[in-house]
Amino acid sequence: MGILDSAADMFSGNNQAPIPDNRTRLIQATLSLLANNGQNGGLHGLLERFQEAGLGNVFSSWIGTGENVPITPQQVQEALGEGHLQQISEESGLSEDETARQLSGLLPEMVDTLTPAGHIPRGGLGTMSELLEHFIGGFLK
Repeated sequence: MGILDSAADMFSGNNQAPIPDNRTRLIQATLSLLANNGQNGGLHGLLERFQEAGLGNVFSSWIGTGENVPITPQQVQEALGEGHLQQISEESGLSEDETARQLSGLLPEMVDTLTPAGHIPRGGLGTMSELLEHFIGGFLK
């Protein structure tokens, strides 16, 4: 199941409030990393963290229009650092190793999806609510 499928499931037109599973909570935590009002400084701040870890070219490939360079769970751990990874792990209910493993697939897909023009928008990606709207907007129309 891809991220867009998960986003659609999160916000399907079902009248009952869904109980978020680990994957849904991980998506929400990841969106909060990318949001302008996120603790990490949004997409710009996350790019800086990856650059500091020597992974700027990997992250930039996700923004660009070409192929996404893959990232390993260990590289995710290095770029995010223990504190951020631990927080995402706690928010998602997953172990740190499992969080890093899932983020190694999720981050490239999310960044790529949120930057279809091949660059970071001048004002960033928007707030958490704007990002959620972006992801689910196509499913609710």
